[in-house]
Amino acid sequence: MGNLRITEKGLKLEGDSEFLKPLYAKEIRSRPGNPLYFQSARNVTVNILNEKTKVLTRLVTGPQAVEAHSQKFEVKSLSGKLLFSADDNEVVVGAERLRVLGAEGTVFPKSIETPSVRADPFKELSALSRLKGQVIITGGTRLSKLHVILESPTRSLVMEAPKGIEINAEAGNMEATCRTELRLESKDGEITLNAANIKLPRLPLASHSSTGSRQKIYELCVCSNGRLFLSQAGASSTCQINTSICS
Repeated sequence: MGNLRITEKGLKLEGDSEFLKPLYAKEIRSRPGNPLYFQSARNVTVNILNEKTKVLTRLVTGPQAVEAHSQKFEVKSLSGKLLFSADDNEVVVGAERLRVLGAEGTVFPKSIETPSVRADPFKELSALSRLKGQVIITGGTRLSKLHVILESPTRSLVMEAPKGIEINAEAGNMEATCRTELRLESKDGEITLNAANIKLPRLPLASHSSTGSRQKIYELCVCSNGRLFLSQAGASSTCQINTSICS
């Protein structure tokens, strides 16, 4: 029998072994402290069968790739924490941090959803969209060029950066739309509107009497609460408190 010995615990093989036909065993293990090698001229395939000999899962290690066929694939740490899983519905990365080291970054052909996107300390975060898709991001320092959409369908969207946030549309329009209130606030500085034309087309117009000399020119008036309204200009200022607008 050569290097094959029968012991109380089963069969013991010494050195390399070659099986020309299937080998059936409940357990195969190496000598304590030594590795276990499987060597093949083509590939090594591990199948898990059911009682009807139907393949449930399969692991194939071939010369070109390592393939896993199953309903769900999981990678766990020694403590049992889920690090990675994939199935037909989703791919989950359970590690504390996902790092993409490629020089060209990460490309998403469709939308992405995440509660937070952060750059490394003292590094800038840049999002560039080359397709007509969506970039759904919370946080950032610079978002520019082509078609970029920021949205949070059910929660708030926050952009924070210690050295400022810059949003550029180099060859198109920029729109900000909301359902209730849109606020621009600067705690320590100022807000500058730098454009050739500034339009406020939907400001309310205060009522005025028909007496007196009036022009087809309007004054921009400010309520005590900061609300703006228009008043048809006269020989002198026509800005007066208008309870229907300023309340």
